[in-house]
Amino acid sequence: MKKSMMSKSFTFMLVMALFLAMMAGCTSKTNETASEDKEESKTPVSADEPGWKLDTSPITFDWYVNFSWYTAKWGDDLVSKYVTDKTGVSVNFISPAGNEAEKMNTMIASGQLPDFVTIGWWEDAVKKMIEGELVLPLNELADKYDPYFFKVTDDSKIEWYKQENGNTYGYPNASSSPKDFDRYKDLKPSNQTFLVRKDIYEAIGSPDMSTPEGFLGALEAAKEKFPEVNGAPLIPFGLNEFTDVGNTSLEGYLQNFLAIPMEKDGKVYDRSQDPEYLAWLKTFRNANDKGLLAKDIFIDKRPQMEEKIAQGRYFAMLYQRSDLAAQQQALYAKDPNSIYMAVDGPANSNGDAPTLAGDGIAGWTVTLISKDVKDKERAIRFLSYLISEEGQKDLYLGKEGETYDVVDGKPQFKSEVLDLLNKDRAAFDQQYGASYKYWMLMDTNMNLEWAPPAAEPFKQMEDWTKGKTVSFAAFDGISPTGTSAEGVAASKIAQEWGKTLPKLLLAKSDKEFDKLYEGFLKKRDSYGYDKVEKYQQDMYEINLKKLGN
Repeated sequence: MKKSMMSKSFTFMLVMALFLAMMAGCTSKTNETASEDKEESKTPVSADEPGWKLDTSPITFDWYVNFSWYTAKWGDDLVSKYVTDKTGVSVNFISPAGNEAEKMNTMIASGQLPDFVTIGWWEDAVKKMIEGELVLPLNELADKYDPYFFKVTDDSKIEWYKQENGNTYGYPNASSSPKDFDRYKDLKPSNQTFLVRKDIYEAIGSPDMSTPEGFLGALEAAKEKFPEVNGAPLIPFGLNEFTDVGNTSLEGYLQNFLAIPMEKDGKVYDRSQDPEYLAWLKTFRNANDKGLLAKDIFIDKRPQMEEKIAQGRYFAMLYQRSDLAAQQQALYAKDPNSIYMAVDGPANSNGDAPTLAGDGIAGWTVTLISKDVKDKERAIRFLSYLISEEGQKDLYLGKEGETYDVVDGKPQFKSEVLDLLNKDRAAFDQQYGASYKYWMLMDTNMNLEWAPPAAEPFKQMEDWTKGKTVSFAAFDGISPTGTSAEGVAASKIAQEWGKTLPKLLLAKSDKEFDKLYEGFLKKRDSYGYDKVEKYQQDMYEINLKKLGN
């Protein structure tokens, strides 16, 4: 009897346990559905109103910037505090301590990314993030949470970055459609410059450095007359840093100075095999033979370069003018004659004017939103704010009455703010944080309405590039990336070029140079360069159609 009662009791308890488990499952599903319905219901009804205004409660986003030199901190200056007070959003910037590609690959392999990612549009990692479904379609986020996004973004840029599946995952900064490029090219010319230290250049007779002979002669004269700068050895010639895939100064920059075409007879042209280009690479090899290429240029990273620029240790540089603003100001404050100035640099044998790159439609970087973002709604709304005219004004001008005033209907920096901007960019960034210290979504066309006119010590460098700037928009994004056959081939070729380029400059003779270069071409072919060429041509023709050509 006792055994029977225990058996019945156990059966009853088992049934009750199963019933409660089923009810808990139903409740959970009901709560999930309710949560989803609640999420949907928060979408703003009107596409004409900024969605970020609906929720300004405190939130912090982790924002990865794929540049090891970017060390800005949010919340230390007036602009970032103002944006946080207005929107509720704070930002925790993250940047790689070492190699950018390695850091990106590690994060991609982990399957998890910070809330936002800003990266060069050309990087292989962009395609990998999209193919791996690690980032969210901006158009879908906007449809669901913030249709205002479509009002403030540029349709041509959304279309440019649209993938085969119809979605757009990244939005660019510093981007110009061909129409905008033609309209603004004289107001914001190229950033690519050949620079010399003014006092040294004038002391050696302001020589013509556009020919191989003139270039080498000037470096020799500078080193002979000024072997040291403030007790440290002069560096005759400076470049961007060498990376695992090459050096931008010795690729696109140099090829643009030599006016090497991007296409011939409608076919994408391999600029790296152009005789003019190879002749100048041999000129740099010759410079190394003569002891005119310091070992520093092969090993220094951006922080070391910036320190040496501030010390005025480089005589000549093939470099982007905007990236030495703070150092140029410091030199100007010490001695106006010790600044860097733009002069005619390497040219082709015909002496043709350079064809320097201006803003293309692809821009400079793209910003993406991670699938792991802590709040999709707030993320897309904050992105819309940053892209909008209001956000652009806030990040460029700051707060009205504190950093700028409206004079005769036009916003203008306060005199003391502008004075600090022109005298000490580092101090300006630390105190105010305006003028695109936070450049991730900067619209370099929109800000022309508010930007003060260029002043020395920057005006001469900017003026020199005017009339030499062209649009290469049709060639943006034509190189394959990702895990496709052509993408893998392009990645292997780029890595091989990164190993070969410094060896070419360090070669003991032109004969050794030729042997190294031929070896590279053979490896390039073995990696599948024919696939890369076909992809580039196909994408170029697609781009022409996109641009209406």
